[in-house]
Amino acid sequence: MKYVIIHGDGMADWPCEELGGMTPLAAAHKPNMDLMATRGTLGMVATIPKGMPPGSDVGTMTMLGYDPARYHTGRAPIEAASQGIEMGPRDVVFRMNLVSLKPGDGGAMIMNDFTAGHITSEEAAQIVADLRKHLAGGGIEFFNGVSYRHLMMWRGGVATTHLTPPHDITGKPVEAYLPKGAGADLLRDLMRRSAEILREHPVNKARRAGGKTEATSAWFWGQGTRPAVPTLKERFGVEGSVISAVDLVNGLGRLAGLNLIKVPGATGFLDTDYAAKARYGLEALKARDFLLLHIEAPDEAGHMGRADLKKEAIERIDELIIGPMLAGLGGLGEFAILLMPDHATPSQLKTHSPEPVPFALMTSAQSKAGAGAPRRYTESDGTAAGLLVGDGYHLIESLFGRPLKTASN
Repeated sequence: MKYVIIHGDGMADWPCEELGGMTPLAAAHKPNMDLMATRGTLGMVATIPKGMPPGSDVGTMTMLGYDPARYHTGRAPIEAASQGIEMGPRDVVFRMNLVSLKPGDGGAMIMNDFTAGHITSEEAAQIVADLRKHLAGGGIEFFNGVSYRHLMMWRGGVATTHLTPPHDITGKPVEAYLPKGAGADLLRDLMRRSAEILREHPVNKARRAGGKTEATSAWFWGQGTRPAVPTLKERFGVEGSVISAVDLVNGLGRLAGLNLIKVPGATGFLDTDYAAKARYGLEALKARDFLLLHIEAPDEAGHMGRADLKKEAIERIDELIIGPMLAGLGGLGEFAILLMPDHATPSQLKTHSPEPVPFALMTSAQSKAGAGAPRRYTESDGTAAGLLVGDGYHLIESLFGRPLKTASN
C-alpha cells in the first residue's frame, strides 16, 4: 500500500475581485483535483489550533499528524533539523530572513520585501558569510539556508523574546515590530549591525546596479528550542520520503523519520520544476511506502498578492504533479492520496490566515469506482460537504485507513 500527501502550500484563499469573485481554487482549471473531490472524501480540516500562529510550521506539523499544542517549539528548530544542525537543550535557534527595508512616508522604515527580491542562494551565501565573519561569537552562530531563508543560533540563549514574522508586515513601518522583551537588546543590536554591513555590501552593489531589490537587514523570528517527536514509522509502521525545496518542510520530514529527496530544479518559488517533483516522487514510492510532496508556489503567490499567479500555480500542480501521480500510482498497487494545504494565504492579506482549509482523500478503490455527483476541490464545495476535522492532526490517521475523527465524534 502506498500513501501520499500532496501539500499545496497556502492554496486556500478568499474570493478575489480580480478572479471575478472566485478563489484561485475555484477559478483554476484542475480536473485531477476535482476528480479526487468527486470520487474521494471531501471536507474541511482545521490545521491551525486556536491561539496558535497560522504558519507553515504549525500547519505542516498538523498535516503530518502531530498536535502542535503538544509538539511545537518554534519554526526555526524545524529548519535546523533539516540542515542537521545539532542543538543542545538550552540552545535557541532563530529564523533569519534577509529582508529589504526602505524609508516610507515620513521617513519611517517599512518592510519593503521580506524576501529581499527573492535573492539567490548564491548571493545570500556571500552575505551570510560576512555576517558570520563580523557578528558571530559569544554563543552566536549563523547557518546558510535557501534564498532569503537562513538561521541564527544563540547557544544558551533566550526563547521568549516577542518577534514578528516579516511576511506579516509587508508595507508596514517596522518600528512597532522590532524585538521586544527578554533578549531583545541583543537581537536589535545584531539587526542594526547587519544593516551596517549590508549597506555597501558587494552583493547589494551588484543588485543595485541591476535594478534589483537589495537585502538591507537581517530579521529574526520563529525562534525555539529542540523539539522531540515520534517518527511515522513508530506511529504507523511506514517508512517514507519528503520532497520539498523549503527547509521548514524538510525539517519536519526529518523529525518524522522521512528520507529527504533533493529534486533538481525545485526552487521553492513559482518557477519550480513541478514535473520533476512528480517523477522523483513516483520513483521514491518504489522504495518506500509514504511520500510527502510539498509545493511552495501557491503560498509565494499569495504573499505577493497575486491571485492570478496562485491560480496558475494550482493549475500546474494539477497538470504536472497530481495527474502524473495518479497515473503512476496505479502501477504501484493499492494507494491512498491526500490533497490539502497547510493553511490559507489570502491574496488580499498577503499573509496567512487560520480558518479551516479543504482536503480531498481518495483511495485506489475509490479511483476505480463510478463517479457520483460532480464536486470541485474548492473552499465552498469542501464546506458544503458538511465534514469538518476539528483536530486536524487526526486527518492523517484516515490516510492510513483508520476511522476519520471529525468535529462531531
